[in-house]
Amino acid sequence: MSDKVSFAKAINMALDEAMAADPNVFLLGEDVADEQGGGVFKSNVGLSAKYGVGRVRSTPISEQAIIGAAVGAAITGMRPVAEIMFMNFLTVCMDQIVNHAAKLRFMSGGKTSVPITIRCGTGAGVGFGGQHSDMLEAWFAHVPGMKVVTASSPADAKGLLLSAIEDDDPTLFIENIPMYAMQGAAPAPGFKIPLGKAHVRRGGDDVTVITYGRPVLAVDAVATKLAAEGVSVEVIDLRTIAPFDRPTVLESVARTNRAVVVHEAVQAFGVGAEISSCIHEELFGQLRGPVQRVGSKYAPVPFSPPLEKHFLYNEDEIEAAIRKTLK
Repeated sequence: MSDKVSFAKAINMALDEAMAADPNVFLLGEDVADEQGGGVFKSNVGLSAKYGVGRVRSTPISEQAIIGAAVGAAITGMRPVAEIMFMNFLTVCMDQIVNHAAKLRFMSGGKTSVPITIRCGTGAGVGFGGQHSDMLEAWFAHVPGMKVVTASSPADAKGLLLSAIEDDDPTLFIENIPMYAMQGAAPAPGFKIPLGKAHVRRGGDDVTVITYGRPVLAVDAVATKLAAEGVSVEVIDLRTIAPFDRPTVLESVARTNRAVVVHEAVQAFGVGAEISSCIHEELFGQLRGPVQRVGSKYAPVPFSPPLEKHFLYNEDEIEAAIRKTLK
């Protein structure tokens, strides 16, 4: 095996391992089988040839049908991995996700689990426009019963996806489209990352930056730049957005006494607001300044490349937020 794999290949590896290990795991979604191309982003290539179209099922263009069938299969003991091509299309099947998948364990008094993994692609920067690019993780993090996960590297993608498939509750697995071609270290067979546990990517003493997904790369770049000036930035990759790893975040901020939260989603009403509130509630007397937030502009994602670039968060904004906490 090559020592490097793409983000898309790492996802394929996770699906392959999960299907090989458990005959109850199956895939469904638009164009996921090889005859239809192995998925629009090619992350399922070769799986229907290996496991058959009975376990890799291309569906009609009906998100309600995909999630409805997946929920039904899950409560009978299967472990479906349902692919919704773009995250924006989750709006079509919100009832099935929020009122059925997320609530059935509660409504059944804990007797019925719904081990469904919902994969979706999204992300600005590739000119897909406002109806194919939104980061809507805050919507689903707000729903009790849902887990929300995203990765910042190919190895993390594989490790988190395997854990999501094995989890007994519904998990939303978010894939950032511009990262599909990203190359990274090949994860070992069986490599898994526990859900709900953040990763301290970089230790630091002056300020804590909490982030997840593609912005992790921008935060790393800014942290490297500031290190040359003697500023020590601790970088926390949440990996699991909901439930987020409060102990790791609070321990870090209690030590640095400064915090910045960065995400691609629009800043207003985002995950960063919840994390900021948590930090202020728990550590208000220790903070040397208010928690800063960095996100994208409060607007639909533009189609125009210059406007799309302006819409997105950027490294200059991350650096400015960090410097503001140091004043």
